[in-house]
Amino acid sequence: MEEANGSVFIKSAMKVLLDIPDKKADSLLDVLRHISYVKATPLTDKKSELLLDIREAVDEIKQIKAGKDTSRSAREFLSEL
Repeated sequence: MEEANGSVFIKSAMKVLLDIPDKKADSLLDVLRHISYVKATPLTDKKSELLLDIREAVDEIKQIKAGKDTSRSAREFLSEL
């Protein structure tokens, strides 16, 4: 957040998740790091997998809310664990 003349402004930035082959990643990250307005931060495999799992869960919820899929009870879910 930045303050200017008593007003508060929130900086916004688009986040982009890219799947890049390992052998090409270093060269692309090098290019991105040389662009002053781009902040490039590689994700660990664990964080990347977590983001993909969250995206899948959100998509599943959207499908259920749209009536394109059905949900299951908590009892059914817990019995799978």
